[in-house]
Amino acid sequence: MRLVETKAALRALLDADRRNGKRVGFVPTMGYLHEGHAGLIRAARAECDVVVVSIFVNPLQFGANEDLGAYPRDLDRDLAVCKAEGADYVLHPTVDEMYGKDSTLRITVGPIGDVLCGASRPGHFDGVATVVAKLFNIAGPCRAYFGEKDAQQLVVIRRLADTLDFPVEIVGCATVREPDGLAMSSRNTYLKEDERTAAAVLSRALFEARDAIERQGERDGAKVARLIAERISSEPLATLDYAACVNPHTLEDVSEITGRVLLAAAARIGNARLIDNTTATAPAAPSGG
Repeated sequence: MRLVETKAALRALLDADRRNGKRVGFVPTMGYLHEGHAGLIRAARAECDVVVVSIFVNPLQFGANEDLGAYPRDLDRDLAVCKAEGADYVLHPTVDEMYGKDSTLRITVGPIGDVLCGASRPGHFDGVATVVAKLFNIAGPCRAYFGEKDAQQLVVIRRLADTLDFPVEIVGCATVREPDGLAMSSRNTYLKEDERTAAAVLSRALFEARDAIERQGERDGAKVARLIAERISSEPLATLDYAACVNPHTLEDVSEITGRVLLAAAARIGNARLIDNTTATAPAAPSGG
């Protein structure tokens, strides 16, 4: 495994690999890798000839009062995970290497970045789209692997790749969870013991709402969103940010559930802002006979 610190060096390595007929798999991360990231690397390893992981804490996606300075970092640990999972290259650039002296230019993703997490984190998805666009240009033609836990991010990145015609195939990988259902996240390290126990309320709320749709026949999207909100709000240590039942492609609120929907929630517990989601599908109505 090779640690690469410049954009030009990685671009040259991957261009040479592609000239030799190798298929490139790319796993962009902000580091502090957990089993969810490891699963992305494994998926890339299974499907591609060359696997590259980027580790870069992107300042453009953090707001003025967010946790950029406190975001967990442990490069040695991350490199060990990457090596164990079979990565070939790890890109670890500095902020200056990534953005140069002027980082004022942004990609604006529009309304799809203003809802859900974007409502409380203005500009966040513009920062995500900007760094991902740069990473795609560095990596070149590839398959890029992202976790479905960050559902809104995945929607934005799919739209980014499609709209700007990047030669990149976006692959979504299922959320990896702790035994009690908590979605794995680097920010889970912020949680104290009682907060960690409380945090499982997010997945429980989402799974209960999914059951309401798939097993109990609930078809009112607003009511499903309220069920999620009320369940999370019942936990004293949780402060609800949002609960939603939306179209999985457009992120627009769903009033009447007739097919597949995305159930999503965010809440603050202690110093951690946690997000989670699942999908639910309303069974098709039986045809008349």
